[in-house]
Amino acid sequence: MAVSALYDRPRLASLVSSVLFLLVWQLLASYLDSSTLPAPLAVARVIWLETLSGQLPYHLGVTLLRLAFSFSIAMLLGCAIGIAMGRNEKLNHFFDNWLVIFLNIPALVTIILCYVWFGLVEYAAILAVVVNKLPNVIVTIREGTRTLDRDLLEMAKSYHFSKRKTFLHVIWPQLYPFVMGATRTGLALIWKIILVVELLGRSDGVGYQLHLFFQLFDVAGILAYSIAFVCVIQIIEFSILKPLDKKALRWRR
Repeated sequence: MAVSALYDRPRLASLVSSVLFLLVWQLLASYLDSSTLPAPLAVARVIWLETLSGQLPYHLGVTLLRLAFSFSIAMLLGCAIGIAMGRNEKLNHFFDNWLVIFLNIPALVTIILCYVWFGLVEYAAILAVVVNKLPNVIVTIREGTRTLDRDLLEMAKSYHFSKRKTFLHVIWPQLYPFVMGATRTGLALIWKIILVVELLGRSDGVGYQLHLFFQLFDVAGILAYSIAFVCVIQIIEFSILKPLDKKALRWRR
């Protein structure tokens, strides 16, 4: 009965799951009694001290700024190119091999090449992130464009819809789920790439701090910055992405 009640109350189930996770973590930390797995309270203490010192907010802010900038560029370019390739078969055939090549280049290789070619500068870091994320957005949006309802497009044409009106009322509602899919997977992928970019060639950001803690074998510090960043991403998901998703799809049953 208790288990079935949890299934009926998703928020309660999520809370119980989080508490269980912390409990298992605490038990493992107590059993191992090692610096390689600090207890939750030890990690929480590091988060608190780093926040008070201003280090955590500063480095977190720098990483989030890079994330916002590179993510926006990748999404805007990816959507434009994906729609163009989905609507134009000749264009798609011409650039499809390019897309396959970029999809299969490891992120680490792209990051190293950008730093070698352009130096350890900010725009090289942003470019490395954009290049790694862009092919995924293009593929997702291209496949979404291919699924557009041709009857609706012909109807819009017969009613002499302008290009803007056709996009807003016919194309965009059908593409929206694919855009949201690219957005969610993009956030999950892009922040991991940013951490590697910062670790290899920047002097600030969460990735840089993780590198310092790694050199000191400070697992509590590594977990503290990782958890703080994951929490911020989750806040973005629940406070921005989900409400946008709900509002945009309010016309569906």
